[in-house]
Amino acid sequence: QVQFVESGGGLVQPGGSLRLSCAAPGRIFSAYAMGWYRQAPGKQRELVARINSDGSTTYVDSVKGRFTISRDNAKNTVYLQMNSLKPEDTAVYYCNRIYSPTAWGQGTQVTVSS
Repeated sequence: QVQFVESGGGLVQPGGSLRLSCAAPGRIFSAYAMGWYRQAPGKQRELVARINSDGSTTYVDSVKGRFTISRDNAKNTVYLQMNSLKPEDTAVYYCNRIYSPTAWGQGTQVTVSS
């Protein structure tokens, strides 16, 4: 079963930036709509950004203008560039297919704090 591997998280000050990566080694996912999700402590997992197979994107209102999702199909990788980070962005970030999601990976922790 496909399992995505997330990386790039860390501790950053408010206003800082991080770039997350999501890889599916050995798998071709160019035909899939992919999403970045996040789950903060005590909250449900939410979809924050989506990229379709044609490259079109959508974002949850809270990250619009700050986050950018992109994909490199040659590398089987999806990215999430996060700028102007806020403490409320603190969460574990995951990636998965939008349709027919697979087992969730371990995610990558993003902590925004001074």
